[in-house]
Amino acid sequence: MVARMHHSASPRKGRTGRPRSAETDHAILSATRAALVDLGWGGLTMSEVAARAGVAKTTLYRRWANKNELVVDAVAVLFDELELPDRGSLQADIEGVVLQFGALLARPETKTALMAVVAESTTDEALHERIRSAIVDRQKRLVLLGRARAQERGELPADTPGEDGARTAARTMDLIFDVIAGAIVHRTLVSGEPVDADWGRDFTALFLGGLAGLDGQADRADRAAGTGEQRDADQTW
Repeated sequence: MVARMHHSASPRKGRTGRPRSAETDHAILSATRAALVDLGWGGLTMSEVAARAGVAKTTLYRRWANKNELVVDAVAVLFDELELPDRGSLQADIEGVVLQFGALLARPETKTALMAVVAESTTDEALHERIRSAIVDRQKRLVLLGRARAQERGELPADTPGEDGARTAARTMDLIFDVIAGAIVHRTLVSGEPVDADWGRDFTALFLGGLAGLDGQADRADRAAGTGEQRDADQTW
């Protein structure tokens, strides 16, 4: 299993003094998510977070300039929990991370915090860039790892050497991430539907094989169901 990649909350530059406490950071970020669930974006204040975390408000401001930065980091550490275990095939790996991602977005603290900070970022370009760097770009590591693993197994062709190959690989990585993340976010946060094993399997079949792959998945399921029905009939007979 791939070791989980942890990222501490982004420190403010130019600060000196005692090293930051991981326990304090954890308490602050947990308090931030809990306050968002209870109070919403408009009710969230640095003072409220400090009180819930049991720290001085100055402790927060030594770490984060404002609540925008704080909330992004509170969300980012949740996404850092995602990992890509080696399940033996590209299809199984994708299904695994899809289910993890869906389960993460189903958690009230993740859902509330992510929707709040994304909505706020529509009128705040600096916040938008922070979301990109702290959440989106960091999670593209899963695509890099998945493609490299599939290439080693021979399931995907190797990247073309040279600068053109590198640019193509980067565009491919971005597209893969956008398709997978976009579908899961829409499913959970917009449609309000669960990302369960059946959906994860069908989505992966569609992603890897297009509509033909999805039709093939349905045919296999129908054949398996028919075999089961026939077996039951034979046993009854």
